[in-house]
Amino acid sequence: MDYSEVIEFVKKTASENRATEQYPFRNIYDHTMRVYRWAIRLQAKLGGDLDVIVLAALLHDIGWEQDRPSSEVSAEVAVEYLDSIGVSPELIVKVGEIIMACEELDTDKDLSLECKIVMDSVLLDEVGAVGIMRDCMVTADEDDATYKKAYYRIKEFYRQNKPLIRCCKTEAARTEYSKRMQLIEGYIYQLEKEIF
Repeated sequence: MDYSEVIEFVKKTASENRATEQYPFRNIYDHTMRVYRWAIRLQAKLGGDLDVIVLAALLHDIGWEQDRPSSEVSAEVAVEYLDSIGVSPELIVKVGEIIMACEELDTDKDLSLECKIVMDSVLLDEVGAVGIMRDCMVTADEDDATYKKAYYRIKEFYRQNKPLIRCCKTEAARTEYSKRMQLIEGYIYQLEKEIF
């Protein structure tokens, strides 16, 4: 399957939903492309149906409405879009089910390998170097931004996200998540030495 048409749809839809972004430097398209790349890497290691994984990764965050879960809206948009481009009903059902499950990171439900890969790909985004960059940029966007404020934000992110390794569904994701937490821990340690 050629994914370029789907990627263009995601890009167009993400730019239309730009108003939903909390910060001007973040956008759904960049997030989606990072999740897509992680999904491909994990699928190469673990297997699973590539079309299901890629389509679910690309469309997992495509819909946004106030007062409705993103996964519900995204699944509706994805199903409608995939039907419009002639994707088989069986594939559409699988993709829609994965998208619906994406917000339940801490679930212990029996999930397909494809669902586990997409959920792990979502979890791996903005953890590690990208997370540090995000925290620095969020701090810079605030009044009275300082290095210490960025340090405390990074440290809080680390504290809140380190336990989420339990949400990784595959060993490959746990290994990568652990590496990323170690990177943040090392960064915090070095930053403490330099600014205090």
